[in-house]
Amino acid sequence: MTPPAASDAERKMQFLFALRSKGVTDKRVLSAMETVDRGLFVKGIFEDRAYEDMPLPIASGQTISQPSVVGLMTQALDVQPKSKVLEIGTGSGYQAAILARLGRRVYTVDRHRTLVREARAVFDALDLHNITTITGDGSFGLPEQAPFDRIIVTAAAEDPPGPLLAQMAIGGIMVLPVGQSDAVQTLLKVTRLNAGYDYQELMPVRFVPLLEGLG
Repeated sequence: MTPPAASDAERKMQFLFALRSKGVTDKRVLSAMETVDRGLFVKGIFEDRAYEDMPLPIASGQTISQPSVVGLMTQALDVQPKSKVLEIGTGSGYQAAILARLGRRVYTVDRHRTLVREARAVFDALDLHNITTITGDGSFGLPEQAPFDRIIVTAAAEDPPGPLLAQMAIGGIMVLPVGQSDAVQTLLKVTRLNAGYDYQELMPVRFVPLLEGLG
């Protein structure tokens, strides 16, 4: 006998419980993640797994990160209501939609036109008009809109890219995975000080590599 499917309320409760159990405790982040339906960003055969705490494949050979990692990265980013945020790696658009609930303006860049187009359609459907989507090489950042209060990178570079460090506002925060291989990566929090940068290692992670050029 097949067990009954969990109701939306039950799934949401399980989803939030999984986030809290992994260390996502910031009330504003939890509220944003409760509001943004991950199911809208997962298409095809994986739709029914949208509320599980696991990464899932999306178009263009990319992935949507597992919710707990999204939550922990967002929590470390400490987005404030007046923050101008740059995201490198739009992917499904899920992370940007959460950031848009927390900050004033989000600029999100991806090298894959298909992903940008699909994410923009979901943002429009959700009336998220404070997100600007751009197809481009994210490793160069977005100098014409700099400086940014917050920068988040959802692909791994060997080191924090110089152009992104330069585009941080004083007192700004960047959260990104760094590492030379798929197997060994560290989530890094970089804070820009008046003189230099402060680097804090947060946890081991696994992300797709940050690639130059367009997809």
